[in-house]
Amino acid sequence: MRINITSVFVDDQSKALTFYTEVLGFVVKHDVAMGGPDRWLTVVSPQDPEGTELLLEPSGHPATAPFKDALFADGIPFTQFAVDSVAAEYDRLIGLGVRFTQQPTEMGPVITAVFDDTCGNLIQIVAPSS
Repeated sequence: MRINITSVFVDDQSKALTFYTEVLGFVVKHDVAMGGPDRWLTVVSPQDPEGTELLLEPSGHPATAPFKDALFADGIPFTQFAVDSVAAEYDRLIGLGVRFTQQPTEMGPVITAVFDDTCGNLIQIVAPSS
């Protein structure tokens, strides 16, 4: 058994697609119309195009908004991405206008930082500390 797809709920799929591809650097794996405004829209890491897909899932279900709002208000990241260097990725993303809610912070064996994905989520990046 392995993880094939994981989801992040997004307020606007088109806006999320722009952020996750043009800012974060992921690439589109699937973009399939679902017979309405929603799409089956997944992205993957360009370093692992056959790896785990991230579904940019519409936030239409009534339970989604209270869940996302509570996590965001409490500063809790919903998803985590591994990077080679949190400091380098932090600097790159700051340069692209990304808003961080937590600067790079050493937490035992890892360094983490948390940013706002502009789609209603806080996302954590993590790398081993040196």
